[in-house]
Amino acid sequence: MTDARTQLPEGRYGRSRSADARTDRHLKIVGLVLGVVLLGFVAWAGISYVSGQKVSGELTAFDVVSEHEVEVTLAIRKPAGTDGVCTVRAQAESGAEVGRADFSFDEDSGSLQRSVTLRTTERATAAELVGCSEAATPAE
Repeated sequence: MTDARTQLPEGRYGRSRSADARTDRHLKIVGLVLGVVLLGFVAWAGISYVSGQKVSGELTAFDVVSEHEVEVTLAIRKPAGTDGVCTVRAQAESGAEVGRADFSFDEDSGSLQRSVTLRTTERATAAELVGCSEAATPAE
């Protein structure tokens, strides 16, 4: 037999355990729904970004040839028959940009690797691929 003094009235001194359990369950459901929505948004943003870029490239190597030249090796991926343009820049040890150029790729193949020479105003210590895009078609 339990003593009446040791048992507290249900709900009198705060919420009951069943109410806490319901609140916890509701918070878990809301958290799960928000997590799924966030994951869906990230997936949508990633897919739309990747599918929006027809031409992509990667700087695979660079070599400082002289005080005023850097040889850059690029790997380009593009749809066959599409012309692409990639922008490459070179930086000095101070971080200042010492060279920038656009290089066109009009080969019919979809995947290619090419070395290009970037002229600089002073000795470069780093080269960076800024980005690649589809070449603009001239207006007739």
